[in-house]
Amino acid sequence: MTRVLSALVLLPVVIGTIWFLPPIGTLVLALIAAVLAFHEYRTIAAALGVAVSGGIGAVAVALACYAVWSGDRYVHSSWGASGDSTAVVADVFQPNTVPLVLMSAFLVVGAASVARGRPAASVLSDAAATMVAPIYIGLPLGALAWIREPRISDGSAHQWDPRLAVLLLLVVIVISDSAQYYCGRAFGRRPLAPTISPKKTIEGAIGGAVFGTAAMVAGGLYVFGSPIWILILVGLVISLLGMIGDLFESLLKRSAGVKDSSHLIPGHGGVLDRIDSWLFAAPVYYVFVRFMA
Repeated sequence: MTRVLSALVLLPVVIGTIWFLPPIGTLVLALIAAVLAFHEYRTIAAALGVAVSGGIGAVAVALACYAVWSGDRYVHSSWGASGDSTAVVADVFQPNTVPLVLMSAFLVVGAASVARGRPAASVLSDAAATMVAPIYIGLPLGALAWIREPRISDGSAHQWDPRLAVLLLLVVIVISDSAQYYCGRAFGRRPLAPTISPKKTIEGAIGGAVFGTAAMVAGGLYVFGSPIWILILVGLVISLLGMIGDLFESLLKRSAGVKDSSHLIPGHGGVLDRIDSWLFAAPVYYVFVRFMA
């Protein structure tokens, strides 16, 4: 019952933000989720004996999320005084600053390691785990926020609704996850990854891939009108990556000896527990939307 009540509260917040609020609302939601997920990631890392820098890591995660959202799009810009007949108005391409953010984060992490002045066997693992955070958490959530922002290319907006584009990925992941569970319960015989997640089965994974791909094809035809073969390929890859994302987070938790990333969401665990599939699926979906939709 607690799990259901939590879902009844969270779903309207997420869907309402994406559908009714301006695109900046989705970015704010992504940033909040990124910071909360980073805190949980840092807690898991600590249980593994790895020290992730809280301040540097949180800033890097937030900046990575913002950098993806703000880049690779055209924005309206003008030059000249307001009302001046000679003022120039044009669509200017805003470049992606993700490489700059990641390189800057690396320099800061390295400098902070040197500043401690204490040689230790954990120096490399601490620095590496801090650098993984913006890649694992910040970039995928920023990609989702980027999709929600209306695109303008060569002076004309895309025909598809960016709100539906974001919701489609969420629906595909939910359907795939649900199909894995119910197909696993009904037909599951062979374990998929027994040492990581004993309850997951190969039969459940096949069901998740089939139903997730079908959802992507049905929704993609309506939202984007893309060729079916592309939607089948994207749907299959997204479904499989969603499973890998789930297993990756389970691997981290099992290695750390914890059941949930936190107890923030009653009945569901933490934010990282809820978005683990999206973190692996979002980059591929971003590439699809960016270059093929």
